[in-house]
Amino acid sequence: MFRVFLLIFAAMSFIVLGDTAGKMLTAQGVSPITVAWTRFGIAAALLLPVSGLVRSELSVLLDWRLWLRSAFIAGGIVCILTALRTEPIADVFGVFFVGPMVSYLLSALLLKEEISGARTALLALGFVGVLLVVKPGFGGSAGLLWALLAGVFYGAYLTATRWLAPGTRPRLLLLSQLIIGALILAPFGLAQPLPELTTHISALILASAVASAAGNFILVSVSRTTPASLISPLIYTQLIAATIAGYVFFRDLPDVVALTGLGLILFSGLFSLRLART
Repeated sequence: MFRVFLLIFAAMSFIVLGDTAGKMLTAQGVSPITVAWTRFGIAAALLLPVSGLVRSELSVLLDWRLWLRSAFIAGGIVCILTALRTEPIADVFGVFFVGPMVSYLLSALLLKEEISGARTALLALGFVGVLLVVKPGFGGSAGLLWALLAGVFYGAYLTATRWLAPGTRPRLLLLSQLIIGALILAPFGLAQPLPELTTHISALILASAVASAAGNFILVSVSRTTPASLISPLIYTQLIAATIAGYVFFRDLPDVVALTGLGLILFSGLFSLRLART
């Protein structure tokens, strides 16, 4: 169990580092769409050699369901990078965690998954935490609304993953979302002004893609031997990594209200782990 925790926390930390590099890029004037597009494209190139892809699987990339799933995650990444342009990392990830709540509701409605009273109560508590971070009508910002939209996209993506996972191996699912995501974003990315590829900008683009790819690859690798019910709650440790990264790189710390909200979200997610193990 401790080994799984360490691996998931490492994966979450890599993903946060990827978005930290993305935030630095947008601060340099690079479009969020350009950052997302390059991230998908570079990550696809890096993971292709270790994906185990065989020629007979190429036709799978034409499956409309994979395109829908990839569109959800591509939209979510663009939205979260847009939010990070103006908002602290910890706040953005706190709001982003409306995603599991959206997924829970969509999975019950569309996939007919069982609804648990205790799980519903914990998700409601987590949603209260999200509201404390967003502060709708009480000082909340437009940037956090982008984070909220990113969470909705992510929830739809999680539901689509549950829908497709039984018939598709994990590394193929990951590779498909990277390749298709890059293709979906290409027309929009090409329409943006291309940044001057200085050493600094190039390093940040590479760091954003490599860190994100590493985090997702660890997640996929762990999912091959670990039940999803054990992995999913641990994803909330991303909030810890986001808070640390926000302070280390930008000297951002959540205010008391937002910190309370983040605590509720983290408690909701980690207490779900206890429910999953009973």
